[in-house]
Amino acid sequence: MREYKTIAKAYPKKRPAEERVEDYYPIYHNFEESEAKAQASRCLQCPIDLLRGLESEFKFCRTGCPLNNNIPRWLKKTYEKDYLGAFELSNARSPFPEILGRVCPKKGLCESSCTLEKTEYHAVSIGNVEVFLNEKAYEQGAIPDYGQAEGRKFKVAVVGSGPAGLSCATFLLRSNIEVELYERENRVGGLLMYGIPNFKLPKSVILRRFEWMKKAGLKVHLNTEVGKDVSLSELQEKFDAVFLGLGVPKGRSADMENEDANGVHQVMTLLTQTQKNLFDHALQKSILRNKHVVVIGGGDSAMDALRTAIRHKAKSVTCVYRRGEESMPGSRAEVINAKEEGVQFIFNALPKKALVDDEHRVTGLEIMETYTDENKRLQTKPHSVQTLPADSIILALGFEAKHFSFYDELNLSVGRSNTLIVDENKETSHPFIFAGGDVVRGANLVVNAALDGRTAAVAIARKLGVVEDQKLYM
Repeated sequence: MREYKTIAKAYPKKRPAEERVEDYYPIYHNFEESEAKAQASRCLQCPIDLLRGLESEFKFCRTGCPLNNNIPRWLKKTYEKDYLGAFELSNARSPFPEILGRVCPKKGLCESSCTLEKTEYHAVSIGNVEVFLNEKAYEQGAIPDYGQAEGRKFKVAVVGSGPAGLSCATFLLRSNIEVELYERENRVGGLLMYGIPNFKLPKSVILRRFEWMKKAGLKVHLNTEVGKDVSLSELQEKFDAVFLGLGVPKGRSADMENEDANGVHQVMTLLTQTQKNLFDHALQKSILRNKHVVVIGGGDSAMDALRTAIRHKAKSVTCVYRRGEESMPGSRAEVINAKEEGVQFIFNALPKKALVDDEHRVTGLEIMETYTDENKRLQTKPHSVQTLPADSIILALGFEAKHFSFYDELNLSVGRSNTLIVDENKETSHPFIFAGGDVVRGANLVVNAALDGRTAAVAIARKLGVVEDQKLYM
């Protein structure tokens, strides 16, 4: 190995913008074998285990990964073309590496912590290699380990099939615990299915995972909403433990006049309906076709909405963000992709009022120019009102947790922002009820939700007396 002196970090090839805006297929090509091997060859095989406990002094890819994924070992296996060995290592600590390799930001995590990131050649392309090796292993017949389907002594209910619930179910199955999954939607996947566009995460990847899990004994209850179709108290009585992966279903308000107008939508409404239309081959049902669309926000969800609107064949698509471009919280790559695809950006602008007609339908958006004062507080400039044409306004301003009524039924402790309070094992104030992901953290990264699910599964297994912890993860 050790080709780091002559090979720079590589990025996956991207489809041309004029081609990709015509469909919802992924815009990036997976690495070819030669590309993956070249990147894997760059790994320095840093002595991470020898320096364990000194993370404050030394940062490595593995310490930068919330899951503490054994990255150097599976990079080495990939370089050696031992894809089944790399697959086993990659899946040991991660519940769905081929998904995280696609959606994890890497920046600020594993790749930012890679020793090579400090050099002119930059970090190993860890995420792209992870996707490659897993897909290659699947081609060779690899299937993730979900324990033994027979002889399971305990039963756990997992509420919500997003990243936290999927992760928890994965590690519970590995510990030979029976799992029943409750999902209010008509398909599994939660945020992964309906909150991330297909051009970033192909849904076949998620459905493949769940098919393996069902074959391993996972029972799935679709169109079943806890608190409506079944009570949490019932689950608590029926199962040995319950895990709540409820996400943060409530979109934030823009606090502008006429926000209730016909034509103002929350971002999840757009993304969910688009994906459902894709499944039903009903793209003609677009709510944005031939319309002037304005998306308010600057994070990744805003970029998802903008790029989705482009594919809806909107007449114009504009992003309004209250600060400068350098302050946008989303991925820089996503901003570049949006610009390539035809999105227009207006920075330093605050929405004040949705303009409406006599039937309360959106006809435009009133904005004001902003600036940052000496105390770094956002202010609006007097007499700076502008009007944008808009038939549809999409709010992509983040998400908030919802206070479900069943929290009160079981006296679950709730934080100030309606998030559930848990201990270090992800156990709530009610014994044998655990929670993780966004319902605990607030809107956060998929990889952190995966970590919470794993942590809870390990804690549940130990609490139920399952002692084979090595089967949960290595």
